[in-house]
Amino acid sequence: MSGLGAFVQFYLDGYRPGDPEIRPAAPSARPPAGSGELPEEVDVLVVGTGPAGLVLAAQLAQFPGITTRVVERRTSPLELGQADGVACRTVEMFNAFGLAEKLVREGYWVNETTFWSPAPEGGLMRTGRVQDVADGLSEYPHVIVNQARMQDYLLEHMRKSPSRLEPDYGMEATAIEVLPAGDHPVKATLRRTGGAADDGEARDVVVRAKYVVGCDGARSAVRRSLGIGLRGDARNHAWGVMDLLAVTDFPDIRLKSVIQSAHGGSILLIPREGGYLVRLYVDLGDHDPGDRDARARFTPESLIGAAQRILHPYTLEVKDIAWWSVYEVGQRIADRFDDVPESERGSRSPRVFIAGDACHTHSAKAGQGMNVSMQDGFNLGWKLAAVLEGRSPESLLHTYAQERRAVAQELIDFDLRWSTAMAAKPKDPDSPGAGGIDAQERQRLFTEGGRFTAGFATEYAPGPLTGSGEHQSLATGFPVGQRFHSAPVIRLADAKPLGLGHVAEADGRWRIYAFADADDPQSPESGFARLCAFLAESEHSPVRLFTPEGADSDAVFDVRAVFQQDHHTLEIGTMPQFLTPRKGPFRLVDYEKMFTPDPTPGQDIFDARGIDRARGAVVVVRPDQYVAAVLPLDAHQELGNFFAQTMLVQRRLPDSSDLCRRGDRAPLCSVVTTPARSSAPPPTSSGWGSSPKASHAAAIPTGGTSSV
Repeated sequence: MSGLGAFVQFYLDGYRPGDPEIRPAAPSARPPAGSGELPEEVDVLVVGTGPAGLVLAAQLAQFPGITTRVVERRTSPLELGQADGVACRTVEMFNAFGLAEKLVREGYWVNETTFWSPAPEGGLMRTGRVQDVADGLSEYPHVIVNQARMQDYLLEHMRKSPSRLEPDYGMEATAIEVLPAGDHPVKATLRRTGGAADDGEARDVVVRAKYVVGCDGARSAVRRSLGIGLRGDARNHAWGVMDLLAVTDFPDIRLKSVIQSAHGGSILLIPREGGYLVRLYVDLGDHDPGDRDARARFTPESLIGAAQRILHPYTLEVKDIAWWSVYEVGQRIADRFDDVPESERGSRSPRVFIAGDACHTHSAKAGQGMNVSMQDGFNLGWKLAAVLEGRSPESLLHTYAQERRAVAQELIDFDLRWSTAMAAKPKDPDSPGAGGIDAQERQRLFTEGGRFTAGFATEYAPGPLTGSGEHQSLATGFPVGQRFHSAPVIRLADAKPLGLGHVAEADGRWRIYAFADADDPQSPESGFARLCAFLAESEHSPVRLFTPEGADSDAVFDVRAVFQQDHHTLEIGTMPQFLTPRKGPFRLVDYEKMFTPDPTPGQDIFDARGIDRARGAVVVVRPDQYVAAVLPLDAHQELGNFFAQTMLVQRRLPDSSDLCRRGDRAPLCSVVTTPARSSAPPPTSSGWGSSPKASHAAAIPTGGTSSV
């Protein structure tokens, strides 16, 4: 895991003392976030501070030019309980926020999982042990950290951001209405749940927003306001969950364990961070769906008794209960994830979205609820920022529901299989027709689901944000539509070893990784050098067309190069100047754009990720870390046309219109352009954080282009 947090660069705008993670504050909006008072109008209103809401808010916090507010019905941040399993994919995402080091340092590492089944002579016996995360799947471990602590990390990140974003607690949404017109067409009615409302202040507050995102849980008021239903079934099977401090003679108390007793149900045992705490998911059996008070009759004592029966003959002496709850297994998914009915899809853009438990609910057994919810927020956040900052048309926002509902359905299907296996009785060898599941079958299902539970089963289908994979053979280890799988490299400028994927921040920028071909990259005739010349100089370069006048050259596209040679044999001064851009108010040189393979045996990124050494490759990565396209180095037109599907031209370059009038079918002749916004200040040197909001009048329709 070398290079955690390696992306950090600071002092670009001038030296400042103190903690470099605290970004310079932008001019604060009035009233300030977290004050308990809301502006009459906001760009984005996030309802709920669960996993999805805070990942979304943490992204938007980097853009002080976007007025974001977050409301939460609780009167303070979450402190105890709820989810705790953090998939490898989630740790990768947290690295983009600079938070992965905290997770892996503080969390319990799930290295192995053991399986326990009834012993022939009675009691329990260990029937299997598997490695929890397969080798090569990720450089990060599967860790256990309390959801409340995860949310603390994100809240701290928001407080250190340029916008100093803080949630406004004690406010819940009661009604969301999309009006037919206006720049802020969403009317949100909020109700104060405590504090100032008890002192005589108005209990109801109305806010007008451009966009609202409901991250307010399974009983989402935002979802109900939109009239969106949840489809699925409750299993009428209860599970208890407890975080315990206990003394036991069960030998695997510090290993994740799947425990099935002969007659007393099952337990999923999850050791917690800190060395002493342990979580037990305890099977409480079926209950009568007509008995509305069934859950209320469960007590901590009854949960402990059930756990003791399942663990027998091992003992369990509970010293303290940090948190407990009872829930029913069920899998439900929302009809749609935004406010646009299918009959209106394509005729208008969405204005209200739902994410996390508001649109998909399931059991906790697969450990995916918090993780998939966070990925919902990560998917939507950069898209909202791109639209509000004028980089992309509103049609981009349709892709959120298209992509994430398919992922949620896969989760529902997987969770149904796994929770059924967890609750099944052991197979009786004397009664083979009686059903049940044997130890080997349970372990096989767990192993086969390893890629899913690690968070790597998501694969986005071809569309405006994901290419066809026609050139996949150039980089077989970076499958189009799947997450960008980091690999070790050496930074050319300072010989620092790090993971290539670790240089990407959650800043809304696209990544273009250029893997050099076999020719000398210092030769202007190499395919690599010609790509750099195209990106730097051509009037058809997406970097030039889609980056605003006056912004740093990497404000929208972060282009990085990976060479095949050893870092001792290359000189930075002989490389294309495009890869040492001058940035910021002092026009300082960025030396961190170039890398070479890690010389450690077996670590060469070209071999590890199947890069074609003769031809090289261009790997385009979305702001949410998924591979969008793999292209040849000389596919200049194809590269430009890919971005033209979902981005707005920020400036008309000198000869581009003339080329189009001549009928030259050069790249991007068919792209709608927007006039340069010369009257507005350019984005800050750190990216898009303070750029003005632009008109969407020249939106390129999703899935195609319009003629000029």
